[in-house]
Amino acid sequence: MKPVTRELVDVFARTADRKKMEVLFREIFTPSEIDTLTLRWQLLKDLYEGKTQRKIATDHKISLCKITRGSKLLKAGDSYMKKVLDELYKKGKDD
Repeated sequence: MKPVTRELVDVFARTADRKKMEVLFREIFTPSEIDTLTLRWQLLKDLYEGKTQRKIATDHKISLCKITRGSKLLKAGDSYMKKVLDELYKKGKDD
């Protein structure tokens, strides 16, 4: 990872306040970039919930190629993303 990328990761990691993070997102990313990130997150959640790639592609009007990366991520044994989603969905059930 490039040093400037690590620096940006550090900025995000230090921003614990939700309102400040929203401001940071709006100031760094364009609305289109935020939409792209949001869609990627939704795809990961859909895959985690067990929806098929074809159903996700149809629902979001996107190609299967966009979904494949997320599918591979969640299938990887050491996937941090899977751990994040495990925690998110466990928390939702506990509430």
